[in-house]
Amino acid sequence: MHDFLRPVHRHGVLIAAMLGLHRFILSACAVLTVLAGSAALAQDTPSGLPVPRFVSLKVGVANGRAGPQQAHPILWRYVRAGLPMEVVMETPEWRRVRDPDGELTWMHNSLLSGRRSVYARAETPLRARPRDDSPEEAIAEAGAILWLERCRDGWCRLEAQGRRGWAQVGTLWGIYPEEGGPPVEAAGQPALSATAAHDTAPGL
Repeated sequence: MHDFLRPVHRHGVLIAAMLGLHRFILSACAVLTVLAGSAALAQDTPSGLPVPRFVSLKVGVANGRAGPQQAHPILWRYVRAGLPMEVVMETPEWRRVRDPDGELTWMHNSLLSGRRSVYARAETPLRARPRDDSPEEAIAEAGAILWLERCRDGWCRLEAQGRRGWAQVGTLWGIYPEEGGPPVEAAGQPALSATAAHDTAPGL
């Protein structure tokens, strides 16, 4: 199984971030604040949530279909839980989603989670603080999926495999400009990862 996150060694010592209770409480409060703000802004959509918006895959195998019904053919089969997806349209039970490569399909809402993640387009250092001169805590390889905690001033606080750090948004897909910086375009980018985040469904 490929490990997309490498720890950083300094002078032979493994540097790993330890999340204390107070930091956990602060992170939880930040997430609750964002969720409360989003809920307060009711949208004219079946879910009441804004469109477009980013979500993530809830399951390890998810089918993307040609239309919003089980009878529609499968266009893509996604095999990475946590992969960020952008909802661009919705019905009461189905979501039209865009993946990091720009592919558009329909997914049942039960396959998607409101938990936010990002996709690393290139090798991305995770730093102790949101500054270029801050020590590296770990390095996310191209193709890594990391959970999004919060963003500010072009940096995002991310977590994966028990490690946390700040990364610049330039190599990340799954963030809007108002959240942390310029978006990374979906179309025309490299494949999702070396381990094939999605494959063509059989018979297509």
